[in-house]
Amino acid sequence: MPFQPVSHVIFDMDGLLLDTERLYTVAFQEICERYGTVYSWDVKAKVMGKQSLEAVQIIRDTLQLPMTPEELLKESRDKLQILFPTASLLPGVEKLITHLHRHHIPIAVATSSPKVTFEMKTRNHKDFFSLFHHIVIGDDPDVKKGKPEPDAFLVCARRFNPVPCLEKCLVFEDAPNGVLAACAAGMQVVMIPDENLNQDLTREATLVLKSMEEFKPEQFGLPAYDEVQ
Repeated sequence: MPFQPVSHVIFDMDGLLLDTERLYTVAFQEICERYGTVYSWDVKAKVMGKQSLEAVQIIRDTLQLPMTPEELLKESRDKLQILFPTASLLPGVEKLITHLHRHHIPIAVATSSPKVTFEMKTRNHKDFFSLFHHIVIGDDPDVKKGKPEPDAFLVCARRFNPVPCLEKCLVFEDAPNGVLAACAAGMQVVMIPDENLNQDLTREATLVLKSMEEFKPEQFGLPAYDEVQ
């Protein structure tokens, strides 16, 4: 078995648990069209997983939009607060999370989303997110630097009780910046990238899957799915 067994699992949220990355694309493309430019996948790949203000700064600078990062952030959030509550769980997500929870595997979320947008996105999924031991959000005061720095995953690991060895934590990510953060934290990482993402940006991942439905927990020493599932 090429993978090391793990005891704890940490999940990214956007584009990994919830289908929110598609909503970001809709919102930013609407803004970009007004200025005759395109919110391309090359740009999107740069900002996926980054904290909000840093992300809009990169979008503004790359596409040379005639507005401040703060203005871009406000306009995008105005659009997204309407879209976010429509976000659904991605395929295979509920099955895996309920399975791990039922088998008492410690699970947590480490997201770059700040509290204000986290609340919007999870409004219709309160029961689902209650299954996690804890959730680390993007504006958590202990997270000094966003992904690709490892802070979010290191803080998340420290909040398990008892605290696990870092190499015993498995991370699930969809974003290249998130994969780099997990690697920097000394953790294995399963990447489930969007099909539009350049495959060169998946090379650092321990394992790359097309969907959460493809994941086999026993490959990382976790309890296998029951036959009846």
